[in-house]
Amino acid sequence: MSDATADAAQRVSAKTVASLHPLPVATRVNAQAIKVACSNCNLRELCMPVGLEQPEMEKLDELVATRRKIKRGGNLFRNGEAFTALYAIRTGFFKTCVATEDGRDQVTGFQMAGEIIGLDGIVNDHHTCDAVALEDAEVCVMPFDRIEELSREVTALQRHVHQIMSREIVREHGVMLLLGSMRAEERLAAFLLNLVQRLHARGFSQSELVLRMTREEIGSYLGLKLETVSRTFSKFADDGIVEVKQRHVRILDTDALRRIVNSQTCQ
Repeated sequence: MSDATADAAQRVSAKTVASLHPLPVATRVNAQAIKVACSNCNLRELCMPVGLEQPEMEKLDELVATRRKIKRGGNLFRNGEAFTALYAIRTGFFKTCVATEDGRDQVTGFQMAGEIIGLDGIVNDHHTCDAVALEDAEVCVMPFDRIEELSREVTALQRHVHQIMSREIVREHGVMLLLGSMRAEERLAAFLLNLVQRLHARGFSQSELVLRMTREEIGSYLGLKLETVSRTFSKFADDGIVEVKQRHVRILDTDALRRIVNSQTCQ
């Protein structure tokens, strides 16, 4: 993973890209409308570099070529599809998954508004997973050729892409830890803490969340059976740690969840 990511990072900084052709008039008008929205988007600091000078910001405003709306259950991209762009999630929630040999979908991650999706395609120019919308969603399409070109002009963008890749490495290491050494309670506790932390960074509650994914999808991601996920949720509820009403979860004792996660380091 680290070698592939390093290779991808090198492409961002070293690949020679041909000059862009001027956009047709209709596209320029559309891009101008998008430019205003991107400059004032409340998620910009989550998916774009911060602290830029005005000329640099104006260049980044031209990065987004278009927006795409994906209906719930629709695919943003599929495994094996040619890689052309990264996607900044503007609204909605996605899961990434791969098909196992026996035909099951193995969930590899969940992505939400303000996060970048599509990094899997950088290494060999093809996507290696499916990205499926868990609810109606909208993404900003950022052609990778433009990212590479602007990375040479705006060093903060190059650094930002490297940081995004680094976060993916850290995330994958975290998943390996979950699947390799944690019990079911520890896995679910870590999952809930991570989810609510990410949502809080987007202005949502620190203690209440609506699960956009099913219990089965959570189990697939955490390496647990559906029955185990449901039973663990029930145990957390019985212990007064969480309150669960279908997909609505209210965390009543955050410290208890942290103690459950930290207990694995003491064993």
